[in-house]
Amino acid sequence: MQNQDAILEKMKKIKLPGGAGDLVETGVLRQVQVTEKGAEVTLLFNAETAKFQRVVEAQIKNGLRALGIEKVEIHAEGGTPQEIPVVQQQPQQASQQPQQQAPEKLVPEVKHVIAVASGKGGVGKSTVSVNLACALAKLGFSVGILDTDVYGPNIPMMFGLEGKRPGVVDNKVMPLERDGLKIMSLGFLAPSEEAIIWRGPLVGRAIEQMLRDVAWGELDYLILDLPPGTGDAQLTISQRLKLSGAVLVSTPQAVALSDALKGLKMFQKVEVPVLGLIENMSTFICDSCDKEHDIFGKGGVKKAAHHEKLPFLGEIPITPQLRSGGDQGTPMVLHDPESVVAKRFMQIAETLSTALDAKEDKKSNFFGF
Repeated sequence: MQNQDAILEKMKKIKLPGGAGDLVETGVLRQVQVTEKGAEVTLLFNAETAKFQRVVEAQIKNGLRALGIEKVEIHAEGGTPQEIPVVQQQPQQASQQPQQQAPEKLVPEVKHVIAVASGKGGVGKSTVSVNLACALAKLGFSVGILDTDVYGPNIPMMFGLEGKRPGVVDNKVMPLERDGLKIMSLGFLAPSEEAIIWRGPLVGRAIEQMLRDVAWGELDYLILDLPPGTGDAQLTISQRLKLSGAVLVSTPQAVALSDALKGLKMFQKVEVPVLGLIENMSTFICDSCDKEHDIFGKGGVKKAAHHEKLPFLGEIPITPQLRSGGDQGTPMVLHDPESVVAKRFMQIAETLSTALDAKEDKKSNFFGF
């Protein structure tokens, strides 16, 4: 059975968004009780902190699982946190608490970190990540790409690097390089035929290691290819990194857009700016007739972006060459730069780099765990 003091120490490491402080400092944590089956946690939210409830609850469950506590019951109440004494917190200890420190910089030499996300799988998010990274590199920027999809890493295949292994220099993993890009994926470290079966805390730790322990060096852009959904990987990245922003990818049809908008709401909850939406597989360009066909509908993502008052970054058609390029490790931007697909990726890269340059002096909001 876990010691209650150890659980309380874990609670002190959970931060509220916007740098307000941890659960203990802010009084959001009301009570921690160790039970035979696990732990019960009582939280207290007011009008200001209630918007962070779901995020905080997810952090608590992940944090206590890291201590080996699988069954966690969370009870949330309303009220004024300052009126409730913190469990096992002595007044003199509270006065001696050091001022909150900023989270460690996992990639201190990277200028811009961009997360490429989607609400569901199968919308071509990895294809967008790879070609966007290549397009930024063609614009003259130094670029890296990190595959954070622990369960289904595709980046090695899409760069033709399957079976390659990174080296280690001075206790740092050296990312693989191709066409001037620095590339890292768990797929380089685990056999491609083996399934990775990890709980949430292990996923978060793996992502942190691929950020902290990889020799990324000085980069203008680090592109993060996120797994689909709004789970542990997304939460870890939102908590632990100062993101320049997120780019959401969706196909035009309503079922994909519905999930993409859930991803949008998640980033808004954790105060990560959304840089814009991309409509992938917007049309199918037939290699026989060279005409565009709206096989998934058309314009849905553009309408959603307009409704959410977010930039619409562009439409990417699907072509046989784009599909085969992903399978054969030949990104379209590099290997067919005159194609319609490559030109549209270049336009999106130019739009993003211009927008980020304009906001460079503004600080991104973040919180740590």
